Amino acid sequence: MEDGKSLSAVSNVGAWAMNVVSSVGIIMANKHLLSANDYAFTFATTLTGFHFAVTALAGLVSNATGFSASRHVPLWELLWFSLVANLSITGMNLSLMLNSVGFYQISKLSMIPVVCVMEWILHGKQYSKEVKMAVAVVVVGVGVCTVTDVRVNAKGFVCACAAVVSSSFQQISIGSLQKKYAIGSFELLSKTAPMQALSLLFLGPIIDYCLSGKSILKYQFSPGAIIFILLSCLLAVFCNVSQYLCIGRFSAVSFQVLGHMKTVCVLVLGWLLFDSELTLKNILGMAIAVIGMVVYSWAVELEKQAKAKFLSKTSLTEEDIRLLEDAVESASVKDVELGETKA
Repeated sequence: MEDGKSLSAVSNVGAWAMNVVSSVGIIMANKHLLSANDYAFTFATTLTGFHFAVTALAGLVSNATGFSASRHVPLWELLWFSLVANLSITGMNLSLMLNSVGFYQISKLSMIPVVCVMEWILHGKQYSKEVKMAVAVVVVGVGVCTVTDVRVNAKGFVCACAAVVSSSFQQISIGSLQKKYAIGSFELLSKTAPMQALSLLFLGPIIDYCLSGKSILKYQFSPGAIIFILLSCLLAVFCNVSQYLCIGRFSAVSFQVLGHMKTVCVLVLGWLLFDSELTLKNILGMAIAVIGMVVYSWAVELEKQAKAKFLSKTSLTEEDIRLLEDAVESASVKDVELGETKA
């Protein structure tokens, strides 16, 4: 039992480490690729299409070699998920174009409370006051170190709202689909990636032309740009896989909260590698954010201990309790249909 818990803890840490390292790495690679001072590849949406195309290829190879097994997921669910995911990507790009960087950062921070509210509405999930406090501390900390000027307009606000809602729903759906169809994270990703790749490679150049006024067909692909595109795509495979792994193992809220460690890492690496300015305000914000993450981890552990303590006092397993809850809900529905009222 102890060995199983140790292996689970190691794999959890490995999933988080893979996500943080690959996410920070892809941001650094894209910084070189997209920067006007380097390769000026200003086609972010199309680049995301490349990412999902390589991820889809990795999934295809994995299935062909028997490394992963393919399970059935209804086509309409995959199409709906891909639509929401692509809306998230497009909305974020449009929000960054139409709003100031400060408001863009605020919209990304708002995803944490939005995910909490959506999980409460969709799944009836409750959060302890310790978790709520930790989430607030993280939001304040990251806000202090990243938000500067805040300018917004009507179109930008609508795009930001669409991006936040769709991104939050997408992350919740990752965990829901994995549980609903008993499918692994990589298997789910290998099913959704081809649809996202096809749609983004088709629509991406159009969206990028609207955003930058430049056509990817006229871009001069230098050997250096090609190398960075391939590096970005390789890192994207690990980033996508680790995102699905983390959300499947934990929750969308945990992924959002602890994921802000990437923001801290990017700020520090930007200071070390690109001579970006690191002010006292940045350092203070990072310190608050890290404290919030530590408090969040402690609060989640408290919830787990309370749940384990409750289960130890009863002879019921978690599965038994879930089945009882389903039976109660079913009975309530029947009572409503029959027009009965029970004390």
